[in-house]
Amino acid sequence: MKAFINGKIILENQILDNKVLIFDSTIISIKDAAPKGCKIIDVEGNYISPGFIDIHIHGFKGYDVMDSSLESLENISKEIIKTGVTRYLATTMTMKLSKIIDSLEVIKVAINKNNYKGAKIMGAYLEGPFISKEYKGAQSEKYIRKPSWKDIDKYNDIIKIITLAVEEDDNFDFIKNNPGINLSIGHSNANYETALIAYKMGVKHCTHCFNAMTGLHHRKPGIVGACFSKKYETEFIADKIHINPAFLETFINIIGVDQGIIITDSIRAGGMEEGVYELGGQEVYVDKTSARLKSGVLAGSILTMDKAIKNINELTKLPLYDIIKMATLNPAKSIDKDSNYGVIEIGKLSDFVILNKNLDVVSTWIEGEKIF
Repeated sequence: MKAFINGKIILENQILDNKVLIFDSTIISIKDAAPKGCKIIDVEGNYISPGFIDIHIHGFKGYDVMDSSLESLENISKEIIKTGVTRYLATTMTMKLSKIIDSLEVIKVAINKNNYKGAKIMGAYLEGPFISKEYKGAQSEKYIRKPSWKDIDKYNDIIKIITLAVEEDDNFDFIKNNPGINLSIGHSNANYETALIAYKMGVKHCTHCFNAMTGLHHRKPGIVGACFSKKYETEFIADKIHINPAFLETFINIIGVDQGIIITDSIRAGGMEEGVYELGGQEVYVDKTSARLKSGVLAGSILTMDKAIKNINELTKLPLYDIIKMATLNPAKSIDKDSNYGVIEIGKLSDFVILNKNLDVVSTWIEGEKIF
């Protein structure tokens, strides 16, 4: 049994000071003093946050999920733990179907292996190939396919989220036959009315809001308008590029802190020097702030979760516990894992990130063990 002392404990709706967090692999209690026999860990006035959960990440530090390699997944895990991420969805993209299947096979092995010292893979996120050619973003048009469960049904146990251009789903058959996976509207040319039909049928998640979708216009509300008018689980990339900093707080206030989900959408160039990298078989040009195709189209990001939280803290007046919720509890809820982790509560897994006053990562813990 261990006890964090001298820390500020970030709960769902408040921050506790002068309390002791007692845990082993799961959270045992929060008390005024540590019981006898505990291993005392002095966090020296720093914040104790639930571990960050990144449900949308393609790669980091030179490695990519689409490498279809255990080595790549393990290295992504070992690197993103340093940014406070304790769990994540390994995110694929639009490439040849056989290549996507190869990656899903490796993700399945990695989930079952689960013995490396890094962030844990919770499952897979398919960002493509069931997307729109009009809003393909940085994905390869030649590999875009009509939505079909028979292409991927062997992996329904590990696939947690699928991005879907709902207007490409003939008669909404893909949605109607959903075996229970979270379907996310995105990379889509759907109008407002079609988005709402899909919402009523269960498509209540949104892939990186604003980006690669029909935008908000006062006479054509589009997918963004649907996200603003309904309770979507709404992903967003807080890198000061994908959403203008001047609009970020207004955006979060519209969608609500209970619906917002901070993602990185990081690619293999994340954490690397400026230069030319590869994404889905295409060259990507990376500077200090962004990754783009030669055409100038944004190609994922080079963001980290700790940096995203710093950005939101800098640009908004939101309380820190609400910012943290969007990086922990909300993503856990989106894949029905909030009963296991995502919040500091008795009985939940002891996944923590210790942050200093500047919100830099001091250490990261998974199931009660210090990993970084």
